[in-house]
Amino acid sequence: MLFHWKFDPILLSVGPLSIRWYGLLFVGAFFIGQGVFVRICKFENVSQVNAERLMLYSLGGTILGARLVHCIFYDPTYYLSNPLAILRIWEGGLASHGGVVGMLLGLWLGHRTFEQSQSFLWLLDRAAIPAAFGAVLVRVANFLNSEIVGNPTSGNWGVVFDLIDQLPRHPVQLYEAGSYLLIGIFLLTVYRGFGKTTPHGLLFGGFMLLVFLARIALECFKVPQAAYELGNAFSVGQYLSLPFVILGTILIIRSRKNWPQRTDQ
Repeated sequence: MLFHWKFDPILLSVGPLSIRWYGLLFVGAFFIGQGVFVRICKFENVSQVNAERLMLYSLGGTILGARLVHCIFYDPTYYLSNPLAILRIWEGGLASHGGVVGMLLGLWLGHRTFEQSQSFLWLLDRAAIPAAFGAVLVRVANFLNSEIVGNPTSGNWGVVFDLIDQLPRHPVQLYEAGSYLLIGIFLLTVYRGFGKTTPHGLLFGGFMLLVFLARIALECFKVPQAAYELGNAFSVGQYLSLPFVILGTILIIRSRKNWPQRTDQ
């Protein structure tokens, strides 16, 4: 029941330049998301002419937001004393909470060039589905990198990340990836049920609620990501997840008034 994991995170090296599996999967998640979004637009007879621009805005916003939140909340002492290190994103350090906020800001900026007949909340609902599936790839990339590892198990089972130590650990990256996959399938099922009449805020609210509830639960299996959270009752990731859970709940409740009315046959 023990599985040893040792994987080279570098896909290809050319001189001083290297292509990492993490970067490939991270960017790939956005291109796959763009493809899913285009299919949704075609299904709803909405112009997808700006889909590529939206993808670029959301990608840039996600990287910027994820980097800033990591630096501010997970290692503030180091980055406040070495502010130029914030720019060295190739060294690693991206926070998913900041990534979501950055993606929202990027989509908001991109929406200003998108077909104005559709509301921003309509856009967020349709972006929630590819976002959930994209999160699966990011967590798989974390597993390939042997990062964001789980706490040690009882010793009779688990994944041994040979690049870190010889302790059997919870493969919490895969726990998260599996959770996000199920959430993506659930959101897609809801969308297929409602189609064009999907109540505004339902899918995006469901994404925020379910993804960050899963994050709160699975943080219990993770090694603390911030040094100053040792000994605390809750992790930084759990605290940061609470506003997203609250927002998701509010959006779902508000969407109820827009549910299609059932008519007796």
